[in-house]
Amino acid sequence: MTSTVDPDGLLAPGEPVDLDNCAREPIHVPGLVQPRGVLLAVRESDGTVLQASASAERLLGVSPHDLLGEHLAAALGPDPARRVLAHASAGAELADRNPLTLRLDGFPRDVDVVLHRPPLPDDGPGSEPVLVVELEAATGARPLTFPNTYLSVRRALRDLERAATLEELYDDAARHVRELTKFDRVMIYRFDAAYNGEVVAEARRDDLNSFFGLHYPASDIPPQARALYEKNWIRLIADVDYEPSAIVPTVLSTTGAPLDLTYSTLRSVSPIHLEYLRNMGVRASMSISLLREGRLWGLIACHHYAGPHEPPFEVRTAAEFLGSALSVRLVSQAETERDAEVRRAESVLAHLAADSRDEAAPLGTAITRSGWLRRLVRADGAVVVAEGRLTSVGNVPDDDACRALVAWVLSHGEELVSTDRLAHDVPALAALMPDVAGVLGIVLPEGQVVVWVRDEVLRHVDWGGDPHNKAIARREGGDVRLSPRKSFERWREVVRGHSRPWTSDQTDFAAALRGHLVEALYARGRKALRATEELQRSLLPALLPRIEGWSLESRYESAGTGLVGGDWYDALDLPSGKVALVVGDVTGHGLQAAATMGQLSTTLRAALVGTSSAAEAVERLAQFARWTLPGEVATVAVALLDPVSGVVEHVSVGHPPLLVVEADGTPRWAQGASAPPLGLVDRAPTTHVLEVPRGGALVLYSDGLVERREESVLDGLDRLAAVFERGSRPGADEILAAARDPRSADDATLLVLRREA
Repeated sequence: MTSTVDPDGLLAPGEPVDLDNCAREPIHVPGLVQPRGVLLAVRESDGTVLQASASAERLLGVSPHDLLGEHLAAALGPDPARRVLAHASAGAELADRNPLTLRLDGFPRDVDVVLHRPPLPDDGPGSEPVLVVELEAATGARPLTFPNTYLSVRRALRDLERAATLEELYDDAARHVRELTKFDRVMIYRFDAAYNGEVVAEARRDDLNSFFGLHYPASDIPPQARALYEKNWIRLIADVDYEPSAIVPTVLSTTGAPLDLTYSTLRSVSPIHLEYLRNMGVRASMSISLLREGRLWGLIACHHYAGPHEPPFEVRTAAEFLGSALSVRLVSQAETERDAEVRRAESVLAHLAADSRDEAAPLGTAITRSGWLRRLVRADGAVVVAEGRLTSVGNVPDDDACRALVAWVLSHGEELVSTDRLAHDVPALAALMPDVAGVLGIVLPEGQVVVWVRDEVLRHVDWGGDPHNKAIARREGGDVRLSPRKSFERWREVVRGHSRPWTSDQTDFAAALRGHLVEALYARGRKALRATEELQRSLLPALLPRIEGWSLESRYESAGTGLVGGDWYDALDLPSGKVALVVGDVTGHGLQAAATMGQLSTTLRAALVGTSSAAEAVERLAQFARWTLPGEVATVAVALLDPVSGVVEHVSVGHPPLLVVEADGTPRWAQGASAPPLGLVDRAPTTHVLEVPRGGALVLYSDGLVERREESVLDGLDRLAAVFERGSRPGADEILAAARDPRSADDATLLVLRREA
């Protein structure tokens, strides 16, 4: 047949694989299997054998060529073949019912039959159903009983559930998988965002040197291997010195292409990987995928050194189940620890906000002397330039380098700047501060700045796990090209110049601190008018989120009295995928109202990030207001939008009702406030749900938009609704002009969310 170029850039079948091209090795179609079992590909409709592995001659006593075109009974015998085909036809999910245990004539022990349907073209002649039948000796305790199967898994699940930290979770998983599978070493291997890996736990024989803490580059597990790990969660190499068994013929006749072995339990692995394992002294290996939201998060890697090792299929299945359970617990535990981290940062932020209000000390001194500033975002050092002073804390460069760093942050013209690879982004600046790799900065009014710095990530490696250890080095001569030690050296080059990345939560809290510091500067009386204008601007989002299929406009118009008002709006993307829309109004004007507004807006932001419920976020805000802002009164409306469905979960405390506009311009009012304003009562608000139709709109606003002297507020609401009844699609400016009293002494805030038709 004529060869073609693979659209994915993979090597052609049979093309030699080396270190330069192994990232393009087509490992899902090797045309080879491990000889510990037999692979048969049969036409599912009639049981005709289309392909057979060469190992059939040794294990079944029949040549693979003699099986081609024959019924499956020629390989297994009539009754076993009938049972296999009946088992396959009983349901679509074969993996849930594997293995089928059979006794074959002339075979000394039972055989486990593992079935799967390989990936095939979606249409055309190649879509004819094919069944892959894999045979391997049934070993281990037989028959399967409650004590030898369920009890060990139950104990493992109990320990995983009891683990209080990720580290405990890793350790328990490694220990139980080793107890279950009897491998000499079991490691939990975690990937970062770029798929560089780290050994975060291991259980091993006492005489083995530790791999704990070792790091490896993403190239050790190339993309096509990661793709397989995400589809087939377990892979066994019973003997790294095996001679691959060829699949006869190489090409599946129904598709004209090699058989896809993505889901095969016998699939032969890359010779490059086998070389790596041999250089480590490994004789057998097994890996189990750890997934998070369908993406490869890490691996459970099992190594055996004493000789070949082949855990029975049911043991491998139990280990795979533990990997699945660990994946679920990892997600849960990670969320628990993230919530704890958010609560910790909220507490630190509260301390910093209080420190910033201490006018007895310069601002830089007030927020650095306690150590809270560095802890807010887990930085190695921090620099504050405020009120004409430079103050630092922790591990920072000298003053000249700090001023150069501050100048770089200011040069962006943005309120928040960050990088985790300074040497790549600004080589000249990095040369002045070789220890700094990560920078996070917030810009305050009048060129004042807070900058956090982080060291290069290599400085945080546990060097006790440095693989330049004697146990490995003694086995390596000058001709060894693949080993953990050399992978570690490559990893060091990959991550050189990087710091730990700044998380979205950390940048959010930095932005929240900025609001508090702007308030503090205002309260200190620095250039009152400019500080007032900056305070108004800084407490509102600089950019609105982009929402696919939607448009969002905002307007804030002050009363024109020269005083800061208590209105605010917010719009932000949440970790859940929803978008939060907020409009609030603090009673009164002036500095006190603005300060209250800032505290409420940043507290609500943090609460929204930390929870997926509008009601819970508002309840947290109410609790914060009761404890820290006694006597203050504010109304607020919060709407959480699902951009895909258009469904909005909304809560209002003392705030005017939301306006929903149909596609034809017909207005309708959402349910009104379910509780009085913040500061008046201690009652949880009720959540309401509405849907914004395609072509329609949702309007959030403050009472300054609709209220007029000597007029009922109902008249103002009618006037706002009438703007849309004209059948047009008015912009925010047109709505503001039509609805608001130009003589109003109150601020007006408006958010208009439109859904595309």
